[in-house]
Amino acid sequence: MKEKENNIPEVSLAKFLKHSANILKNPLPFHKKNFEEKGDTFRLKIGFSKSVIFSRDAALVEYVLQKNQKNFVKSEIQTKDLVKYVGKGLLTSEGEHWKKQRKLIQPAFHKKQLANLLDSIKEAICAEYEKIETGKGIDIFPIMNDLAFQTVVKSLFSSAANQTEINRLQYITEATQQMLVKELRQPYLGWWFSLSGKIDSYLQLTEEARSILRTIVHERQASGNRYDDLLDMLLDAKYDDGNFMDEEQLIDEILILFTAGHETTSNSLTFTAQLLALNPEWQEKIYEEISAIKEEKLDLMSYVTKCQITQQVIEESMRLYPPAYFIDRVNLEEDEFEGKYFEPGSNLLFSIHEVHRHPDLWEDPDAFKPERFAEGGRKYSSQYFPFGAGPRKCIGNNFAMFEMIIAVTELVSQYKILPGFDEIDIKPLITLKPKNAILKFQSRP
Repeated sequence: MKEKENNIPEVSLAKFLKHSANILKNPLPFHKKNFEEKGDTFRLKIGFSKSVIFSRDAALVEYVLQKNQKNFVKSEIQTKDLVKYVGKGLLTSEGEHWKKQRKLIQPAFHKKQLANLLDSIKEAICAEYEKIETGKGIDIFPIMNDLAFQTVVKSLFSSAANQTEINRLQYITEATQQMLVKELRQPYLGWWFSLSGKIDSYLQLTEEARSILRTIVHERQASGNRYDDLLDMLLDAKYDDGNFMDEEQLIDEILILFTAGHETTSNSLTFTAQLLALNPEWQEKIYEEISAIKEEKLDLMSYVTKCQITQQVIEESMRLYPPAYFIDRVNLEEDEFEGKYFEPGSNLLFSIHEVHRHPDLWEDPDAFKPERFAEGGRKYSSQYFPFGAGPRKCIGNNFAMFEMIIAVTELVSQYKILPGFDEIDIKPLITLKPKNAILKFQSRP
């Protein structure tokens, strides 16, 4: 079987090192060029004995994440590098521990439970939109970033945390993430990061965040008050043996909700606002739809599920700019897929950004066409992975979708959005981030 290994085209270490400065800034053009030259799957040498297999083959993504998912685990990027900053929660754990946590936490994200949170989510969104100044160009990303963070905070803690603590948590979440990006993109500087004490200083920040969260949890437990927020649900949750989560595990899960729950959403909302600015006809379609729905005087959950056009716009935005733009896996045992051989311990990196723009899968792949999703995202389930796929699909996908629908409908009902930029610019970090998202807003009468 071994000789089959060579049928994955290879990109040399020399080529990687030659482009390393550009890769550090933005690896996507380098990936794209290699996909165009080498085909949908290639091997990139990143050291003398280290290599990564990159793929934009949707069928392989489906095979790894769903059909044969038991043979593929998360890479050390999540189970080791990210763990030191956010602990062993749902996002970073594997095997039995992951299974146990997923089963425990899943009920908190059922639609019925989320319905209780929608009013406070809407409240957090409207409060952030008050920062929007009309008639001049503003970068919308900081507003969307604060909005997404506040939404997670409100959903988790209701009103338990004070603003100083929240600001500090936000700062730490974002700072540790930037450090992790440096570590991942410059693995050859690992010795320096350790020796200079840089990593230690960020680990201290993580400890500070854990201490803030511990205090919030203790205060909630001591108060005896109930808010039916996510914190209450996590404190109530019991394993099969009747035990509750221990405190450190609870802190791990909360840290991960902050990390995974705010960044991806703020990116998606910013890209969606930019795409709406470039396509004003879709703003009007959303405006007309929500004006008609508001007349029905529905509760917030019914309203959200009826906003079909808004949902189409968000889904198309996540196709063009998927926040989680790559997914990584490592196979436990040797594996083979359509003639490609993967030796045990192969590092696989799926470019979701490239899958979502693959010319064989999508008509006019770089164009913004929300009508593609008129029948819902399920139609494309084998080639559309904004929240991943299979058993490890993002647990908060419904939460994120409801939050984004409320955020977009509120924005469009209050303002007309105009572009203050020439083209959408990106900054790929751990997630796909927007850059210079300058927009102008006009109040609607």
